[in-house]
Amino acid sequence: RRAELEAEYRELLVGALRKASAGSWGLFGHNPKDRAALAKWAGPVEELCDLGQAIDRMRDDLGLEPFALHQEFEASRGPVASTAPGEPKQARAWLDRLGASTETDG
Repeated sequence: RRAELEAEYRELLVGALRKASAGSWGLFGHNPKDRAALAKWAGPVEELCDLGQAIDRMRDDLGLEPFALHQEFEASRGPVASTAPGEPKQARAWLDRLGASTETDG
């Protein structure tokens, strides 16, 4: 079941990253003053966080390390320096790293 949830998490994350890479800001929450962008992404981010926490509980019960993909996503969220890449570029880099960027190119 844990592996199924991890695959579901990855699928949800890739879908969110694709939307963000197409120019939708807010997934990473880099601008906390942009309430509209944060509100637009509140549902998907909450779903990812809830699922990530459920996976981490399962992994803990099994004596496994926390779910790395969720940990990395959480670490990438929040305010950044003004010189940091924008959220669409960051999302594209995530898709490249996950090997999911070519699935929607076209």
